[in-house]
Amino acid sequence: MRTSRLSWLALLGTAGIVAGCGGAKTKPAVAPTPASQSQPAVQQKAAPAPADPIADLIALSERHYAAGERQLKLGHLEQARAEFDRAVDVLLESPHGGRSNPRLREHFDRLVDRINAHEVTVLAQGDGFTEKKYEAASIDALLEIATFPRPEPEPATGDTVRADLELNKHDIPIPPNSRVLSYVELFQGRLREYIQEGLTRGGRYLPMIQDVFEAEGIPLDLAYVPLIESAFKPNALSRAKAKGVWQFMRGTALENGLRTDWYIDERSDPEKATIAAAKYLKTLYGIFDDWHLALAAYNGGLGRIQRAMKRSGLDDFWSLTASSKYLPRETREYVPLVLAAMIIARNPTQYGLVFEVEPPVAYEKVRVPPAVDLRRVAEWTGSSIDHIQQLNPELRRWTTPVRYEYEMKVPAGTADGLRAELASASSSELTSIKWHTVKRGESLQSIARKLKVSRTDLAEANGLRLKSKVRAGQRLIIPRAPAGLLAARTERPAPSSLVASKSLAGAASTPEGAPTPAGKRTVYRVKRGDTLYSIAELFDTTVEKIKSWNRLRGSRITAGDRLTIFATRTH
Repeated sequence: MRTSRLSWLALLGTAGIVAGCGGAKTKPAVAPTPASQSQPAVQQKAAPAPADPIADLIALSERHYAAGERQLKLGHLEQARAEFDRAVDVLLESPHGGRSNPRLREHFDRLVDRINAHEVTVLAQGDGFTEKKYEAASIDALLEIATFPRPEPEPATGDTVRADLELNKHDIPIPPNSRVLSYVELFQGRLREYIQEGLTRGGRYLPMIQDVFEAEGIPLDLAYVPLIESAFKPNALSRAKAKGVWQFMRGTALENGLRTDWYIDERSDPEKATIAAAKYLKTLYGIFDDWHLALAAYNGGLGRIQRAMKRSGLDDFWSLTASSKYLPRETREYVPLVLAAMIIARNPTQYGLVFEVEPPVAYEKVRVPPAVDLRRVAEWTGSSIDHIQQLNPELRRWTTPVRYEYEMKVPAGTADGLRAELASASSSELTSIKWHTVKRGESLQSIARKLKVSRTDLAEANGLRLKSKVRAGQRLIIPRAPAGLLAARTERPAPSSLVASKSLAGAASTPEGAPTPAGKRTVYRVKRGDTLYSIAELFDTTVEKIKSWNRLRGSRITAGDRLTIFATRTH
């Protein structure tokens, strides 16, 4: 069974590195033979700087540490751990090392601190259940701009747009009125950079969107609606909690076949959301028989548009919005905003926009078992965690759904390799999820309080409602980090302590470099993630002894508690 170097750094923290500096003998210096007096004087080259084995050793250790940091940024935890281990190993294996050397001791202590700081950060940012961050949806900012008065468009803008519309026929009627033209001017000026960035990013998805719309028989011009809604950002989230490229509200998403739960939100999947958008837009057009009113309903809601039409007696969008009586300004401005975007997007060079579109996303699909850590997928496909998340933006967390299989997108050419890794991997290699078996008399509330997790998260992670009852023997997922994510893979689950707890255990209560003799009293300060079991394993003792020494009735401990330990292991 292979044990990670990080899992026993505690042995180094107080005992020192195995070999001291005094162990290596140096050869006596040999004096150079003087040059013959009869030979002409030759200008001597500067003598090379004397070798500094300690500096070389530190430099080699630093190179491995830097390589570990690079792997960590890619989400490759196993490879990062291997590099961090090697950064320590080169110190242990060298005959020049030793804590008796001040430079090496300083480097070693800093190295341990930095590695453990990374461990804590990884746990805080990606425990498998931490929801990823989202980007602000562009629709909020654009509609805020739309509420401010704008000057009448220049006559030249009208001439340009009318000529363009004559040459480039659209499959949605676009009237070149002042409201549309003012947004064309805005996109050429103040919002030029926004439109260029959106169209650049749109290259990833527009071919797919147009294929879906063509198959559904709806106008291809509607493929540019996301330019206004989200600037083609799959993880866009509005203030109203609309999400994804098409900015679906959750209720509308569910009505149109998109799945949303604690683990995935298909509103963020560009392909699935596009299919839902095509269905929804067709439904709206079937109700109004007018694309302008359908777009207004897409923004403001079907009921709002129907009520406005009933109150006004009008069935034309431009007549309905000539007054501020019936619809809010955001909805009144939304349709001309989208139509102007269609004009610009169909013929960008005509309006001074120069950019290169990004290529369509290339990927393969692999069906993976429940609860696979995305960082494992990143390592096994030779990709970064960011790229895996970009390919699967509907995944809300760093793990695939726990209760069901998931069809994952992976970089083109990596599907077969991932299938092979999944087939040979043990369940402990795929995830680090912690489970709780419900005991008689327990409830969601009591379990959440006992394990210090959110009751809402506990319920949602297990597909339950807040008022759901649980039964004895039922297994629940605990939505928090159960173990150090850089811990070595072993045949048994790693104890629930941070690597920091192991590598620095006892350092505060024991003089630096002094071994702790068997049975010596040590005061250990409990750290986040510690359990009595992990502390007992660390000090080679038992939970019962720790409870007896500290007069504990139960097994509950809290970060910051101080425990008396009579160590039987030398650290």
